[in-house]
Amino acid sequence: MFESLSEKLEKSFKILKGQGQITEINVAETMKEIRRSLLDADVNFKIAKDFTNTVKEKALGQNVLTAVSPGQLLVKVTRDELAGLMGGESEEINLTGKPAVILMAGLQGSGKTTHTGKIAQFLKNKRGRSVMVVACDVYRPAAIDQLEVVANQVGVEIYTERGNNDPVKIAQNAIKLAQSKGINTVIVDTAGRLAVDEQMMNEIAAIKKVINPSETLFVVDSMTGQDAVNTAKAFNERINFDGVVLTKLDGDTRGGAALSIRNMVEKPIKFVGIGEKMDALDVFYPSRMADRILGMGDIVSLVEKAQEQYDEEEARRIQKKIAKNKFDFNDFLGQINQIKKMGNMKDLVGMIPGMGKAMKDVDIDDDAFKGIEAIITSMTNEERENPHVIKGSRRQRIASGSGTSVNEVNKLLKQFEDMRKMMRVMNDKTKMSQMMRAMKNMPGAPKG
Repeated sequence: MFESLSEKLEKSFKILKGQGQITEINVAETMKEIRRSLLDADVNFKIAKDFTNTVKEKALGQNVLTAVSPGQLLVKVTRDELAGLMGGESEEINLTGKPAVILMAGLQGSGKTTHTGKIAQFLKNKRGRSVMVVACDVYRPAAIDQLEVVANQVGVEIYTERGNNDPVKIAQNAIKLAQSKGINTVIVDTAGRLAVDEQMMNEIAAIKKVINPSETLFVVDSMTGQDAVNTAKAFNERINFDGVVLTKLDGDTRGGAALSIRNMVEKPIKFVGIGEKMDALDVFYPSRMADRILGMGDIVSLVEKAQEQYDEEEARRIQKKIAKNKFDFNDFLGQINQIKKMGNMKDLVGMIPGMGKAMKDVDIDDDAFKGIEAIITSMTNEERENPHVIKGSRRQRIASGSGTSVNEVNKLLKQFEDMRKMMRVMNDKTKMSQMMRAMKNMPGAPKG
C-alpha cells in the first residue's frame, strides 16, 4: 500500500541528503516536491498546501542536533504531521448499548457487505462479542445472498426477511430478536447506489433515526481517490456518521483518500480493508500508517499479528520436541500454517523496517509455501515423523507426488536438517555459550 507515494516522498527527501543544514532554500525545494507527491497521490490541494507549509515552519524552527542530519529531521517532522493529518490517535469502535448497534452505509461496490462480515468476524474473534448481521438491502436479492454467504463464512447469525420491503421494520425486528437471544452486537447492512441519491439518503437517515445506532460507519473505496472524499462529505451532511471504513487499501491506490478524509469530514478512519480474505481488516493507527508511508515499516503491527497466532501451550510442546531432537515435518507444517494465518506475505514483509522499499519490485506470492507444503503432504506419516528414513526411492516417490523434482526434495530435507540443528543449539543454553566462546577464539574475531 502507498508504494507510489512512498517512492515519491523518498525522492523528495533526497534533496536534503548531504546538506549540512536546513535553510529556507533547500526546505522550500523539498516542500515543493513533497506537495507534488501528495497531489499525485490525489490528496486535496488545500490539505497538501497547508501540510507542506506546517512541515516547513516546524523544520525551520528546529535546531538540528549533531546526531541528526537535516534529511532525518525533515523525515521526522513529516512523519509526525502525516500522523496528525490522519487523526493522530486511533479511535475505538463504540459498542455501548444492549445490543450495540452498528449501521453500515456507503455506495454500491464500496465493499459494504463484505466489510459487514469482516467487522463481524473482528468483533467476534478479537472482542469476544456475539454478533448478528442484518440484511436491509431490499432491492437486490443478490445482496441478501451475499450477506448469507459472508455470515456463514465468519460463523455469525444472520437476520433476513425476504419479501419485506421495509428496511426500517427489518432492522427493528432484528434488534428485538437479538435482545431476546442475548446477542450483544447487531450490524445492519444497508442498500447502496452507484451514486449519491436522495432516496438512498432518506432511507439510511430513516433507519438511523429509528434504531439509534451506537456507531454509524461509512464504507468507502480508497481507490476512488478524491471522489471518496466528496462522497464522504455528502453522507456526513445527511447521516452524521461516526467513523470511516477505508476499503481496498491493498490495491494500487494513490492513498490520497486516507490522507484527506480525516481532515475534510473531521471523522476518524476506524478500520482499513487490506485484502479479500475475511480476516484482512486492520484497526487504523495513524502513526503506524505514517511510518509505512515513509518506508519505516510497522513492526508493532507485525508483532501483534504474530501474537494473535501464538499459542503458548503449542510453543511449550514444540520446545520440548526441539530439546529431544524430535521436531518433525508435522510440526514444521503447523508453523507454516501459523505464518499464513498472519495475512498477505508481501504486506507482512513491508512491515519490517527497510524491507518495504527493498522488496517493492519483488513479487511475493501468497503461495510462497506451496512447493514446501506439497512435498510434506506427499510424505507418509512415518516419513514426516522420521525424516532420516527418506532415502532414494522414497525421495523419487515424494517428488512425483508433489509435482516437484528430486533435487527440490533433497534441498528441503537438507534445509530442514540444518534448521533442526540450529534450533537444538539455540534451545541448549550450554551449547550456545560454548559456541559463542568458540567464535570468540576464532582467528580474526574481535577481542572483548
